[in-house]
Amino acid sequence: MRYLSANNYAALQQRQLVARDFIWFKARTFATGAPFEYGFWSDVGNVSAAVENPDNAVEGGSVIRNFEGAGSLISISDIPLVSNAEAQSVTIALSQIDDAVTNLIRGYDLKQAVVEIYRGLFSPVSREVVAPALCRFNGFVDDPDITTPSENEEGSIILSCVSHTQEMTRTNSDTRSVDSQKLRSATDDFHRDAATVGEWELFWGLKSGKISTSAPERISSSIPSQR
Repeated sequence: MRYLSANNYAALQQRQLVARDFIWFKARTFATGAPFEYGFWSDVGNVSAAVENPDNAVEGGSVIRNFEGAGSLISISDIPLVSNAEAQSVTIALSQIDDAVTNLIRGYDLKQAVVEIYRGLFSPVSREVVAPALCRFNGFVDDPDITTPSENEEGSIILSCVSHTQEMTRTNSDTRSVDSQKLRSATDDFHRDAATVGEWELFWGLKSGKISTSAPERISSSIPSQR
């Protein structure tokens, strides 16, 4: 269930609001991998706005972030609101002629960069957000598509993003070995013999061989009946 603050709920009931979108990127520098964060919003000028931090476990927890405007953020596709755990896709269009966008797209590594999309509700009277902007999407940049135009043609920057729920589809690279399990616990010896147990040979009377699921049948047939 989406958490909605009392101020946002009250403002929505009045039906006199102006909605604006905010987008926040967490990219990496190519040289060192150090994080680089930057934000854009769908209006004119640069603003400092409060947004609900998705990393904050406390409901309503917010942070102040700076967002650049003046047409840097062109459009955001419809964000699906679903009740299941399927990964959702969102497309973001950015301005190709904006210097800050160019710096982010070409100057930093956007591969699997974190992207957060917020919706802020402004009062038409005070021109201020009535409450911290709601987080509507939290995911990763899956496929950045940069089209450099020729003369008299139009270019574009389209970012295809996928929601954070895709993490649930990743496979675990951990292996079933004592060395791998000891990364979690220095005293975990449960898988100590997992790598070699398949080569062990067991002796039962005159029969010997490796461990096999069919071993009980071979053993039982080799035992003479007692009459």
